Parts: sequence; structure tokens; C-alpha cells
Amino acid sequence: MWVRGLALGSIIARWWGRQGLAQAIALLLSLTIGGWALGALPAQAALNDDNFDGNIFALYAGNGSLVPPRVTLAQSRERQRPTLLVFFVDDSRDCKRFSSTISQLQAFYGKVADFLPIAADSLPLEPVADPLQPAHYYRGVVPQTVLIDQSGKVLLDRAGQVSFEELDDQFRAVFNLLPRSESVELRRREVNEVNVELVPESAKPASKAQSTNRDR
Repeated sequence: MWVRGLALGSIIARWWGRQGLAQAIALLLSLTIGGWALGALPAQAALNDDNFDGNIFALYAGNGSLVPPRVTLAQSRERQRPTLLVFFVDDSRDCKRFSSTISQLQAFYGKVADFLPIAADSLPLEPVADPLQPAHYYRGVVPQTVLIDQSGKVLLDRAGQVSFEELDDQFRAVFNLLPRSESVELRRREVNEVNVELVPESAKPASKAQSTNRDR
């Protein structure tokens, strides 16, 4: 960068003798800003394509802490905690969009359940018989979501994007929470083209007991 700047400075210095100081400064600024813009274009993230942009959970869900997972599947089973396996690849538009749903779920259930996003291209190609290995549940598609309860039973195994509401209903059943029809309804409010917020449908606040159960 410094070498490029020195070369550019020498060109402008030779040109300076024939032009005014203000014109020289304007030229330098336009070349510098133009170079920054061109350099940034390849790194711009695109939500609706299958290009690799980097960690999709950091870029599109604002939650880089999801990967790598903090625990293994074997550790989660040893602790007898519900586990959500999410098989993904970073260069998939469906996975990019689904990443924000997983992040929203973690905000509600991350203290009582383990979230394990698993990069599908890191898994072995051969079938794995060990149920303590994530590859045992992978079916060759992304995104794929598998919810395992405290006892090790698979409650949900879905390919493709799954709505927050459907996954929330499954977690409510796991933790014996009030069903959606009997508690404060959450709706999506778009923050930008990538992320959405979950806000109460009604202005009426949830009861203290419901909030306590949900946060435990």
C-alpha cells in the first residue's frame, strides 16, 4: 500500500507543475477513494447467492459465537441437554438465510440447550454408526436441522429452512412450556434485509412465570 502511494505521489508531483494545487489534491482524493471502492467490491457479502463470503453466522446472523460449537455432541449427550444440530455450508443461500433463525433460537434457549452448527463439508463421506457423532444424522443436504431431546431421542429431522415458529414449538414441548396458542405470540419485524427481530404480537406483557420458565 505504501509503495503504491509513493508511486502515485511521484506521478502527481510531476503533474503538479502544470496544474494548480487544488486540482492535484482533488485528483489524489478521487484516485484514493476509487481504489478503496474497487478493492471492497469482491468482499461485499451477498445474501441471495451461493458464493462464499465467510462465516455465515457472523455475516448474516450477527452471531459469530455459534461456530465453532462450544461443546461436542458427545459432551451434550453426557450433560443430558437437548441438542440442535444444524448442518450447513457457507456457500449456500438457503444456509445464509437460515442462519438468523438459528441465532434467534439460541437467544431464547441457548442457556438450556446446546446449539451445534456443523459444516457439512467437514464430515466423512462414509456412513457413521456412532450416534454420538454428528455425521450419524447427516442425510447429505443443507441446511438440515436435527433436534435431539435430553434422552437422546430425535424429535425433528428436517431438510431445508425451518421456520422459527416450528422450531420454537418443538423447544416448548421439550421444556414443557406453554404452547404458542396460550402464551404471548411472537411475530417477525424486519430490521434489515438480513436480520429480523422477534417482538410480542400484543402489547400485553408475558406473565412473570412464563418469562422465568423461558429464560431458565
